[in-house]
Amino acid sequence: MKPIRRVLLSVTDKSGIVEFARVVAKHGAELVSTGGTARTLREAGLTVLDISELTGFPEMLDGRVKTLHPKVHGGILHVRSNAEHQKAVAEHDIQPIDMVVVNLYAFEATLHKPGVHFAEVIENIDIGGPSMVRSAAKNFEDVAVVTSTADYAGLTEELQANQGKLSRATRWRLAQKAFALTAAYDLAIANALETLPADPPPATSPVALPKAGEEPLPATLRLAYTQAMPLRYGENPHQRAALYSNGSGTGIAGLRQLQGKELSYNNLVDLDACWELAQEFDEPAVAIIKHTNPCGAATAATIVEAYEKALACDPVSAFGAVIGINREVDGDVAAEIVKLFVEAIVAPAFSSKAKEILSAKKNLRLVEVKPAATAPAMKSISGGMLLQDADRGHVQPDELKVVTKRAPTTEEIAALLFAWRVCKHVKSNAIVYARNGQTLGIGAGQMSRVDAAKFGAMKAVLPLNGCVAASDAFFPFPDGLEVVVGAGATAVIQPGGSVRDAEVIAAADRLNTAMVFTGMRHFRH
Repeated sequence: MKPIRRVLLSVTDKSGIVEFARVVAKHGAELVSTGGTARTLREAGLTVLDISELTGFPEMLDGRVKTLHPKVHGGILHVRSNAEHQKAVAEHDIQPIDMVVVNLYAFEATLHKPGVHFAEVIENIDIGGPSMVRSAAKNFEDVAVVTSTADYAGLTEELQANQGKLSRATRWRLAQKAFALTAAYDLAIANALETLPADPPPATSPVALPKAGEEPLPATLRLAYTQAMPLRYGENPHQRAALYSNGSGTGIAGLRQLQGKELSYNNLVDLDACWELAQEFDEPAVAIIKHTNPCGAATAATIVEAYEKALACDPVSAFGAVIGINREVDGDVAAEIVKLFVEAIVAPAFSSKAKEILSAKKNLRLVEVKPAATAPAMKSISGGMLLQDADRGHVQPDELKVVTKRAPTTEEIAALLFAWRVCKHVKSNAIVYARNGQTLGIGAGQMSRVDAAKFGAMKAVLPLNGCVAASDAFFPFPDGLEVVVGAGATAVIQPGGSVRDAEVIAAADRLNTAMVFTGMRHFRH
């Protein structure tokens, strides 16, 4: 245990700082502070020594230089058990600082303020704060570093229980957290500045950040994710796993679980897949996912109708699936879902009636999620990482290229565009049969496109006559198209671009099938 006799406080987030300062002062610690923090503490009736009184040097350069001083860093960094260190600080009248309470300038919040000027962004790059944090964390054997308001309550309990002293274990935990903070802070600055033009904008000009999805791919991939929850295991029991979050509170990593068993690694992967598919549509939509592939997806005027249509596609595979819904889950759809064994449901919200109904299934996981901003997709490979833009490509009706003698009808075009959006979320090679906002058969993850077409037709429970079909990549030969048409499809959507496009188009004309090209491929590996 080490006593806390002098505390340096300099915080941007002042919530809880007065109460915490009272606790350390109550146990005899002297309070040293800077600028606005000192003013806040004095207004609360606490006795505070200004940093300039400690250093004998005034704060200057608009506050840029106030803690960057030997009497601050010497007071933090000297090793109390080192005789030479003690001699040096005594010679230069440097007083020990036993605790540093610091949180950093809100760089990212400043960066995203509407109309913020470049000079203000640069000014909010903290220098003194990270320097003190690193100094205190390095010397954790003698100094406690507090970087989060969330730590005040636990530290208060320990200080009160131990007459103003903190344990080595606590100081070490705080140091670990501090180094993680400064690392993430520097990453945020480096990543943000790399998105700005090569020539720095004028100081007084507003910062023009790239739109979501338009940021340049970074020259250096810097990642900082915090563990959101440990998982029992990964895809299989012999694999360790945990969920990490970017801290935004959005997307599957920022989920809020309302009920049910703990989420597994596989649950989270499937939840992400069905959430992303459901988010493809503006109208009410339901996606039922098994092993990351949809076994049913549908849109309708209401969520309950969409669910019934999605389930009808493949009710056998839906057993033990996860369900993604792009609207609040209401009592009507909950009453239908509760009839089926389902692992998890993800939606933006659940009505009180839905929660009441679904509570009958104690192990059913209910997950609320806020939509996340578009982010690049990452995949680890041996020795490195692959990074790509998220696949947000969409095709509008007027962008379709009709390549056959027969053009698709209005109804066929609507069905083709629906199937095309679903196809994007099916593992390649992928074929999707659909009609009227409802999948009918899905051929996923086959090595041959012909096999994908056969498999999708084989899986169909509902009639395929008069349906449409989507292919995530071009047909390299007419045989795949012939299987699709033979199964009952009257119209087909595909990217085009094969050296044998003419042969495939000729086959479509021979079969009196309408076919459109998108000029866009949707491989999903």
